[in-house]
This record gives sequence, C-alpha cells and structure tokens, in this order.
Amino acid sequence: MDTSVITDTFDTWTDDALSWISDNGEWLFEFLRSVLEGTYAGILWLLQLPPFYVVAIIVALLSWRLINLTSGILAGIAIMVCAIMGLWTETMSTLALVATATILALAVGIPIGIVAGFVKSFDRFLEPMLDLIQTLPPYIYLLPAIALLGYGPATALVATVIVAMPPAIRLTSLGIRMTPREFIELGQASGLTPWQMFTKIRLPFAIPSVMAGINQSLMMAFGMVVIAGIVGSGGLGETIYGAVRTLDIATSINAAIAIVILTMVLDRLTQSAARHAKAGVR
Repeated sequence: MDTSVITDTFDTWTDDALSWISDNGEWLFEFLRSVLEGTYAGILWLLQLPPFYVVAIIVALLSWRLINLTSGILAGIAIMVCAIMGLWTETMSTLALVATATILALAVGIPIGIVAGFVKSFDRFLEPMLDLIQTLPPYIYLLPAIALLGYGPATALVATVIVAMPPAIRLTSLGIRMTPREFIELGQASGLTPWQMFTKIRLPFAIPSVMAGINQSLMMAFGMVVIAGIVGSGGLGETIYGAVRTLDIATSINAAIAIVILTMVLDRLTQSAARHAKAGVR
C-alpha cells in the first residue's frame, strides 16, 4: 500500500494551514512579537543595569541566606567567572530569556494547575496533552514559531514557554490535591468560604509542590534556551551555535561552562527556597 499520498496530503494541509494563519493573523502575531520582545528587553535592561560584581554580591547574599555561607561565597565567585571569561553580556541575555519564559510559563501554568487540582476530569484531559508536550523533541516547537513570528527572541520565548509549562501545571495540580483531608474538614466545620479554604488551607499546603514546579520549569527553560540559539535568540545558546558552526571549540566550552554555572546557581537557590517553603508549612 502506497502511503505517500496520505503523507503528501497531510503535509499540504499543514503548509496551507500555517500560511492561512500567518496571512490572516499577521496583526496578532506582530502584537505578540512586540509584547514578548518588549518584556524580554525590559528584563534584560534591568539585569544589565548593575555592574557584574554587584550581581555577584546579590547572588552570594541570596545563597548565604537560603543555603549557607560556603554556598554564598562559591555562588558569588561562580557568577564572577562568567564575567572573567568575557561572556557577561551573553550570560545576562540568557538569564533574561529564561526569566521571561519562566514568568510567562508560570503565569499560565499555575492557574491551569490550580483548576486541574480541583477538577479531576480536567486533570485527566490535560494529562495526555502534557505527556505529548514533554515527549516531543523540544526543537519541534521552534518550527511553527519561526513560521509565525520569524527569527529572534520572540520565537525562542514561545517555544521555551511551551516546554516549561508542563512541570508547573503538574506539580501545582498535585499540590492542590495533596491537602490533608482532616484540614479540609476542619475548614468546612469552621464555616470558611471556598476562597478562604483555598487561601488559608489548600494554598499553604500546595506551596512546596508549586516551588518544585518552579524549579523544574526553570531547568526546562534553560535546556530550551540553548537549543533556541539556532533561531537568533541571543545569549549563550547563540554563542554556542555560532562557535559550533565555526569550530571554535574554546568559545563553545566557555559558553557551556557559563550555562552550567547559571543553571546550578538558580537550581540550588530555587531548591532551597522550596525547602524553606516546605518547612514553613510544617
């Protein structure tokens, strides 16, 4: 049986659909592109405003407060290494991309996760969709984004938000469902309204799981931002992509080290924040 006709038909429909969406929704995608790039530019400006040593001191103080003194010193030195390697601008660009994408992913994912935590049928409906998003190769999301938004940070942000949302949705939903039954019954017996039940009982118990979701969303965003360097996203991802194309091994290694430093520092900070939130609930 020749299946090429089916494949060709499907490919034609896909191309026609993308062309129709691009032609008829051009104003919408231009607006979306402006909003995304404007948000990214604002966060990047804020991160580049202080000198590198001020950022290193802030990171060191946060690590000291959330973890311990040794971690604070090491985190501060690690951040300064990025500047010493001459990659401070690229590092801040990557951090801005990750921060923007994570904020957007959480702004969408956490409310969806809350609804899924309350509505089991909605949670079951989301489950296969989230599985599909997490199973597909991440670069797949770049292709339609390029067709609709062109090259640049906006395309990278859309693809990164899609990849970073599932952990936030899953773990927020899990946190809402993990509220001990006896506390729910206590709230009902006390005559709490549904909103009071949510803010005073369910949400405090869900915060540790939500914080874990934030951590996982950050890690997914970092992985995607590096891949998104092929669409001109800027930052360390584009540096690595350019270095690979020109066989500049030294530059690619330096950029990879900067990414590892940034990822490890933010991972430790968010994990520690999650532990503090869990301890606070207890």
